[in-house]
Amino acid sequence: MSDLNDALGKLQDFAKAGYWGERIASELRYCYQLSQLNDGIYNETMRSVIEYVAGKQLETGCICEATVSEAERQLSSIGQVAKAYEVVCAAHAHIDMNWQWGWDETVSVTLDTFRTMLDLMEEYPEFTFSQSQASVYEIVAKHDPDMLQEIKRRVHEGRWEVTASAWVEADKNMPNGESMARHILYTRRYLAKLLDIDPESLNLTFEPDTFGHNVNVPEVLANGGVRYYYHCRGAEGDYLERWTAPSGRSIIVYREPFWYNADITPALAFSIPELCERYGLKKFIKVYGVGDHGGGPTRKDIEKILDMNTWPLFPRIRFGTFAEFFAAVDKVKDNLPVTEGEKNFIFTGCYTSQSRIKLANRMGEAALNEAETFAGIANAVIGAPYSNEAFAQAWQNVLFNQFHDIIPGSCVIASREHAMGLFQETMAIAGSAKKRALAAYAKQIDTSGILADEDIADTRSEGAGAGFGVQSFQISQASRGAGKTRLFHVFNPAPYERNEVTEVVVWDWDYDLERVMWTDAHGKAVAHQVLESGRYWGHTYTKMLIAASAPACGYSTYVMTQRQSVEPKISFPRDPRVETQPQLVLENELIKAVFDQQNCTLVSLLDKRTGEQLVSAPAALFRMIDEDITRGTAWRVGRYKRVDHVVDDVKLVKLERGELRQTITYEVAARDSKLTVAISLDTDSPRLDFAVECDWQEVGNKEKGVPQLNFHVPLAYECATYKYDVPYGVIAREPMDWDVPANSWAQAIKAEGKSQLMVVTDSKYGFRGVNNSLAVTLIRSSFDPDPYPENGKIHRIRLSLYADATGTNQEAITRAYDSNHPLTVLSSRGRTKGVLPLSQAFLEVVGGSAVVAAVKRPEASSAESELIVRVYEAEGAQSEVSLAFAQHVVQACFVDINEKPLANDGIRITENQVLFPIRPYGTATLKIQLEPIQA
Repeated sequence: MSDLNDALGKLQDFAKAGYWGERIASELRYCYQLSQLNDGIYNETMRSVIEYVAGKQLETGCICEATVSEAERQLSSIGQVAKAYEVVCAAHAHIDMNWQWGWDETVSVTLDTFRTMLDLMEEYPEFTFSQSQASVYEIVAKHDPDMLQEIKRRVHEGRWEVTASAWVEADKNMPNGESMARHILYTRRYLAKLLDIDPESLNLTFEPDTFGHNVNVPEVLANGGVRYYYHCRGAEGDYLERWTAPSGRSIIVYREPFWYNADITPALAFSIPELCERYGLKKFIKVYGVGDHGGGPTRKDIEKILDMNTWPLFPRIRFGTFAEFFAAVDKVKDNLPVTEGEKNFIFTGCYTSQSRIKLANRMGEAALNEAETFAGIANAVIGAPYSNEAFAQAWQNVLFNQFHDIIPGSCVIASREHAMGLFQETMAIAGSAKKRALAAYAKQIDTSGILADEDIADTRSEGAGAGFGVQSFQISQASRGAGKTRLFHVFNPAPYERNEVTEVVVWDWDYDLERVMWTDAHGKAVAHQVLESGRYWGHTYTKMLIAASAPACGYSTYVMTQRQSVEPKISFPRDPRVETQPQLVLENELIKAVFDQQNCTLVSLLDKRTGEQLVSAPAALFRMIDEDITRGTAWRVGRYKRVDHVVDDVKLVKLERGELRQTITYEVAARDSKLTVAISLDTDSPRLDFAVECDWQEVGNKEKGVPQLNFHVPLAYECATYKYDVPYGVIAREPMDWDVPANSWAQAIKAEGKSQLMVVTDSKYGFRGVNNSLAVTLIRSSFDPDPYPENGKIHRIRLSLYADATGTNQEAITRAYDSNHPLTVLSSRGRTKGVLPLSQAFLEVVGGSAVVAAVKRPEASSAESELIVRVYEAEGAQSEVSLAFAQHVVQACFVDINEKPLANDGIRITENQVLFPIRPYGTATLKIQLEPIQA
């Protein structure tokens, strides 16, 4: 063996000796791998051939064709074994969506690259090409329809492979589960129609550069008909595996051993024998092509493939597709190693960079969730309009921004500007669809019995407030009412009843606020609180709170009017008789929060139901941190080199104690920035809310590192596990001293006792649970590739702390949903004669440990009054789910993500309920036909 090793050292000199030297050196390296797999059977022959070639090189000063031909003859006994292996060369062009350039450049790169591929196909009849991402095909359709016809022809020839099961090569940690489902749904529908192909052929997701993968990727992909997954980052170990979700669903995964942007060189053969033998294959894949602005595979690559396939002591090498490789793998899938769990973490700074893009994602997902729910039910119940096309466009905007260099924030300002433009269009579609649906309900609610006649000739209120509230990502609070008596409907998008303090905006109500009276639909008095009054575009408004109740996926009705009379009050002088120190305490029936008198830090959070303390004093909450990092700052979080608690020069602005809400508002400087923090507690709520407005002026650079604003809560109990919400589920992680991803919340699990703390965010994704504390990174001023992604902006952030005495995943998910989906109030025109009652639930989860992820109208439906309802099981237990509807259920069936019918094992219908089984941690999608209410 030592003699052979000495001889092998000469191969490097061979490879430098031109084409023939590289050829024989490469063949010998490949033969060495074959020999190693066969107990060194070819070692002596190889040593002899190497000595022969070395001698000829020494004799002539070169390695010529004749020498190589003779060497190959001497090794001919290995030829049959060498050709037993096959390399399928799959060409592709990795095209990043708006990474370090703008949209117009992305369009140009796509068209230029595809033009090159089509030209090479004309010249090389055997050449094949594979391309992912529905978004690039949309580019061609919009900007070069003639090219699209060329591509379509090549697709039908089998030479252009479509490897797209997602709208873009998306991040797999921050988008929620429904976003992942919509990638599959809209990609399949769009490409099947655009290219006239079978949607079932789109069973591969090609995402080489994605920065880590959540635990439920196999669940979503398998439920969407995707069987194979190609990636590169986020894991180590095996290259081929069956990745299994917690539910038991699995997919076949190939993790690129080398890199997805690659040239064709002889080295592609050297690992083939070992890889094939490891997994029981005779065929393996080589992915090649220059990425982004490189234009994909080159002529040199193609010529090299054609040439190397003629080498007698090399594997068979040819052009091919991912589909044929995965078809070969599918035959040995039962022998592949099985893996479980998430494939993280890589580039943890991407959970917090470019906070505006992340805000856009969260708000876009939330707005579409509510809009589809209200519009879908309104369509099924009263035949209100529903536009699948508009929702598809809005979702495609959201999905595009989930590209793995956009939502992670590892992009430049041009990319952010484009993303924010798409976000505005998304919110316009979602907001108008939601408002239209709510108005359709209101038109059919019978209010004829609760309003008296009133002279409203002099009213100014109708039409006031146009656009008011949209800046806060809600529907506009335009007034439709008039006179002293106003009518409001409160809508709830959640599939369970909610009782919450809710904000109502009343316009041009020029009467005595002391005499305001609120009642529910039955005339029962409802508690209220006046918050503030102001002016807006020539009108006056008053913000009030009411103690509202709204049924599941439904609405309730409230009336505001003026009392006929009030008891006269004796007015005493208001001059102070004693001086009292304001107590910075927020307390209700459930929790008590105590704040430091000097700096407003949280010093105690008591769960009054259990008597347990949750925070360790002083819980300073806000910190300014400097990270020690000089490059790749958008991708990585650096070591914390300096941590300053934001506690100096705190100015107490306001202390309010109303019947429904108590609020402490303060201002504080945070280096060159300024925070305004309003902390509030509502009656009967276990939730402490933080509304943060930050004028951020911090700039990161190589000298200072990266400054960040951080929300940090030290815990008063031992915590060995932290839970986080992930797409379609919850994951428990051990303490980690780095940022980890979650969709919206983190929970510190208590080793002993009942009460535990949970933090919910409206737009943040980077959490850190370690050392008996919970933290959220709020703003990070990374400086590359965008030097100024955050500073100079007014950031508005909402956070909530829950004193949670339950511990179930379902309850935690519900808490977070309530925080991020407040009840919606709609001003009503007044008296209407309709078919709907004053209060109505339309869809309620009445049994089972399931969470409703989406309610929508089917994409294609031949029947009226149909709904798609998607749920996931949250507790890891086999469960029977029961959904109750307002109408009689005509029929129900299981469908997959693409809304294709599945076997209906276990579905039962009883009048207005659908009952069905769901596997632990699994997802289920149902198509349900209801009996409409005749309007």
